[in-house]
Amino acid sequence: MPGPLKKRRSNDPEGVRKRIVDTAFNAFTTRGYGVTTVQDLKAAARVTGGAFSHHFPTKKELGLAVLNGNVADAVEETWIKPISQAKTASDGVEAIFTKIIRELDQQGFVSGCPLGNLMSEPAAQDGAMRQAAIAILAQWRGKLAQKIRADQLAGHYAHLDAEAAAIFVIASYWGAMGIAKASQSSSAVKDCGQELLRYLDFCPSQTS
Repeated sequence: MPGPLKKRRSNDPEGVRKRIVDTAFNAFTTRGYGVTTVQDLKAAARVTGGAFSHHFPTKKELGLAVLNGNVADAVEETWIKPISQAKTASDGVEAIFTKIIRELDQQGFVSGCPLGNLMSEPAAQDGAMRQAAIAILAQWRGKLAQKIRADQLAGHYAHLDAEAAAIFVIASYWGAMGIAKASQSSSAVKDCGQELLRYLDFCPSQTS
């Protein structure tokens, strides 16, 4: 006779982990890392203390998971892919700002730049989190600079320093999102997008 069937596990460790990380991402980028407690996260994610500790023994480990996962993905989807796929850096910036402004207006609230939020709080105080945030920023800056350099080979933005221009664009967006979060209005993002396009378009080309 065949032996008794083993009971199939009904739990989903990876699903639980993802739920915790997604919950933390939302909490850290809207409320803030410092004010969000582990108890808050356990309640919002609907997990037991044991399940939470199994995946993330410390809040710092969870913060690193959020940075290396959700935040890195957000930068990739919001900035790196659109810039890489755009005809020019100017076209990419315009498309990115248009989409962001539309989404902010539709959702009715502003949580700010995810990387900016975490870099200005926990990353400023913890070395490991700072290094993770800096790595994401470096990739963002590098891809934008790469696009600008490609445009320069085609005769655009002749007098720009690609690396400096990339960090200028990022810093402008970062600041505009911070103002938008404080005011709960997309107007600063709209103004920033318009001025960044003027900045790029005003740079003389090699063929002019």
